[in-house]
Amino acid sequence: MIYIALGGLGFLVIHLLDIISIKRIPGMKPLTMLVGNGLVVFSIIMVSISPDKLALPGWSNWLGWGLLPISLFMLIYSLFINLPFGKTYVATGVGDKLITSGLYALVRHPWVYGLILLLLSLILVSSSSLMLIAAPIWVLLDIALVAIQERFFFGRMFVDYDNYRRETPMFIPNRRSINAFINSLKQTGS
Repeated sequence: MIYIALGGLGFLVIHLLDIISIKRIPGMKPLTMLVGNGLVVFSIIMVSISPDKLALPGWSNWLGWGLLPISLFMLIYSLFINLPFGKTYVATGVGDKLITSGLYALVRHPWVYGLILLLLSLILVSSSSLMLIAAPIWVLLDIALVAIQERFFFGRMFVDYDNYRRETPMFIPNRRSINAFINSLKQTGS
C-alpha cells in the first residue's frame, strides 16, 4: 500500500506545477515534473511487480500488451507533444497560449484517457491485484486534482479559459468537440 500512497503523492506533486507557474518560481517546474513523474513511474512499476497476482485468462495479457503502446502514445502525446513542452514544463511562469487544438479540441483533459487506458493495460499485463486497487485510486485522485485545477487555477492562468470551458467538454466528447477535433487535424495537415 505504500506504493499506492507514493503514486498519489506523485500526482499531487505534478499538480503543484500550476501554483509554481502562477507564482513564477524560477527553476521549479522541471524539478516538480521530475520528482512527480518519478514518484508516479516508480509506484506504477512497484505496484505492477507486486507478488499478489490475479487469475486472469491468457488472452487478457495479449490484450494488455496491445493496449499498452496505444495508452502510452495517448498519454505522452497529450501531455508532452500537444502541449508545448518548454513553455509548459521548463520555462518560468505560465505558457503564453491556451492550447485548444488536437486532443485538447476534443476534451479539456485528454491525458486522463491515456492514464486510464495505461493503468488498465498494466492490470492486464501484470495481473497485479495491487494494481487493481491502485488504478481506481490514482484515476479518482487525478480527476479530483483536475477539478481543482479547473476551479482555482486555469481561469487565472489563461485569459480565454472560460470560453474554452464553455466550448469544450471536460472529459466526455460531444458532437461539437468531435467536429472541432477533426477540423484541428485538417488544419494541422494543411
